Amino acid sequence: MAHGLDDVETDQAAALPQGAADRILALVNDVVVKASSVALVAAGFVLTYSVIVRYFLKISTDWQDEMSVFLIVGAVFMSAAAVQALRGHVAIETIIGLLPRRVNRVRQILVDVASLIFCAFFAWKSWTLLHEAWVEDYHSGSTWGPPLWIPYSLMAIGMTLLSIQILLQVMAELRRRDLAR
Repeated sequence: MAHGLDDVETDQAAALPQGAADRILALVNDVVVKASSVALVAAGFVLTYSVIVRYFLKISTDWQDEMSVFLIVGAVFMSAAAVQALRGHVAIETIIGLLPRRVNRVRQILVDVASLIFCAFFAWKSWTLLHEAWVEDYHSGSTWGPPLWIPYSLMAIGMTLLSIQILLQVMAELRRRDLAR
């Protein structure tokens, strides 16, 4: 099964033994992907319930939109590290095919470092937003009014896991380069 991996990334994954951090994160990613799958199915049920109740029973549901957004946003952010572990993100493969193998390796590490910087910054800001929502007891402005620390915590944890995943991939590439010398 193809996951959008190019030859460089496949060689990297096969050549390096996994360390303890890699194995722990793989286990966490496995649990998170299963929970995210359940969250997406639950969001589907919530939205279906909402449509049926509104259309057939003419009953207003004021919580379903926010609940489904929380579930979907949580699933997306929490599963981002698992997608990154498979390098399953969108990539422009034309460039990969045109560049020599050595240049592709440099390109990959530069992309990973830039991604790490962005994701680490996003994670840090998510943690500060979570702290503020917790301390100030922020709630949604809807009639349901759930606490906002819930989605902010999913963002913060998800971006932290993604940052750790990218960091481990950068470290693996640097180790591979050291072993090749």
